[in-house]
Amino acid sequence: MLLENQVVLVTGAGRGIGRSVAATYASKGAVVVIAERNAGDGETAVQSIQEQGGQAVFIQTDVSVPADIEQLFRRVDEQWGRLDVLINNAGITMWKSPYELSLEEWDRVVNTNLRSVFLCSREAARLMRRTGGGAIVNIASTRAHMSEPDTEAYAASKGGVLALTHALAVSLGPDRIRVNAVSPGWIETGDYSMLRPEDHEQHPSRRVGKPDDIARACLYLTSPENDFITGAELVIDGGMSRKMIYI
Repeated sequence: MLLENQVVLVTGAGRGIGRSVAATYASKGAVVVIAERNAGDGETAVQSIQEQGGQAVFIQTDVSVPADIEQLFRRVDEQWGRLDVLINNAGITMWKSPYELSLEEWDRVVNTNLRSVFLCSREAARLMRRTGGGAIVNIASTRAHMSEPDTEAYAASKGGVLALTHALAVSLGPDRIRVNAVSPGWIETGDYSMLRPEDHEQHPSRRVGKPDDIARACLYLTSPENDFITGAELVIDGGMSRKMIYI
């Protein structure tokens, strides 16, 4: 799939899954906009893409700040006048007992992980409908369906992302804008070689996931050839959420 002349925006693309997604779209010929809060990470990601012959631009953005989102899409409109793909990837975690979680911490997680998805999607849709449509992928999580202790804010935000995904798919469908979600499981963004055999073996797929697994899923969901897919959730977790575990 070649994406010349396509403009793709990836939030939280300075490292981890977002960086892999951005690099993958750039390798297919797209112009990639890296929206990242950390300037060092954003600039490094752009440099890496350019060294591989790709096109990328960094726009410093904190998606928990509505004014930053408005500025981000204003710059995209001014520079390219179009947007073909949006990947809502930016997110933060919070591991804290519900007895101790403050309102400010709750708001920080929800505003970053959920509110930003709505605001970015709305601004993206305004650009996309002018040029005949586009595709949005929201990065959710298998934690929208299952949890560990002390993850209430994160789980709630990712559950909200799934509900928002199908709501937007219905609302934006008349403008030929497709909206889907990818829910990653264990995706190792650190040193993959340091994983233990038992880490891999607990997965039905027999391995832990990699950021490239999520990048390929995004490519699939945003391909024009797959325009019959909208409002869907694609779980990429090596089968772990389908595995019954007894103690």
